[in-house]
Amino acid sequence: MRTRFLLGGLLSFIALNAFAGGYYAMAGAAGVPTEWLAGSPFRDYSVPGLILFIAVGGAALIASVSVFLRDPRARLASFAAAAVLLGWLAIQVAIVGYISWMQPVTAAAGLLVVALARRLPADEEESPAISNLWSGHRA
Repeated sequence: MRTRFLLGGLLSFIALNAFAGGYYAMAGAAGVPTEWLAGSPFRDYSVPGLILFIAVGGAALIASVSVFLRDPRARLASFAAAAVLLGWLAIQVAIVGYISWMQPVTAAAGLLVVALARRLPADEEESPAISNLWSGHRA
């Protein structure tokens, strides 16, 4: 019960942050230097903001709802949301470098999602390879 509440709450917080950050970026990201995007395929923050809003925020929201609704796929949805978040962060750091204390905090939140999701029961439909990968067991 406590794990589900903590995981769902954390995923909700991640979703809200991604929605807010994505909206801010799509609105022009006032005060954020566009020089950070040098060497990237982006001229401004609108496309990265849209990706943040839809991919990171959407994945976290879907996972959060599945956790709170006790959906049997909540564990897998949580792992997927963590993978999207950590992938987003890795790409961000590769493009703009380390620029904010929020990057390591966000990485820690993604890893905490993985740790909490491991405590949820595995879905019977979940692939054994996925289940073993995230649970630390070898096939």
